[in-house]
Amino acid sequence: MQQVRTPLRASTASQAPRLRRHLFIDEVFVRIQGRQRYLWRAVDQDGEVVDVLLQERRDATSSERFFRRLLTCLGHEPRVIVTDKLGSYAVARRKLLPGTLHDTRRYANNRAELSHQPTRVRERGMRRFKSMFHAQRFVSVHAAVSNLFNLGRHLVAAGHYRTLRQGAFASWDRAVAI
Repeated sequence: MQQVRTPLRASTASQAPRLRRHLFIDEVFVRIQGRQRYLWRAVDQDGEVVDVLLQERRDATSSERFFRRLLTCLGHEPRVIVTDKLGSYAVARRKLLPGTLHDTRRYANNRAELSHQPTRVRERGMRRFKSMFHAQRFVSVHAAVSNLFNLGRHLVAAGHYRTLRQGAFASWDRAVAI
């Protein structure tokens, strides 16, 4: 089974390390060269993409692989994970996250479902992904950049928003100057 690794994680765009207590996890299929692949995505309670991973399957071993990668990215065990009713999530949670609550209620996972939309829009504009490596690299970088610039304007005061926005542009300037 092929797995693509990239050095950039979606969570590297965060301003400061945060405690993510609720994670919303979902997978969506992506066609690459006519073959169906699965894009796994984890979103935290604030709508920030924590990690994305492109894999060939969506079985229990694939979900365990994604959960292990997610745990190394987070550095701690989340209190609640919210998923759809795919059986492989329950298997991986029992094995890797035994103390975590698992929520599978209807509509509870909408935050993760909606986080796939920007990727779909970009995928259509690019006329599909050509390889797993390029798709993984694109979705990782896209998640990092969207985390940097999507600040949740409705959640903060105008002065604080301007400060966060200036910090985001300064981070962007440092990133592209390399």
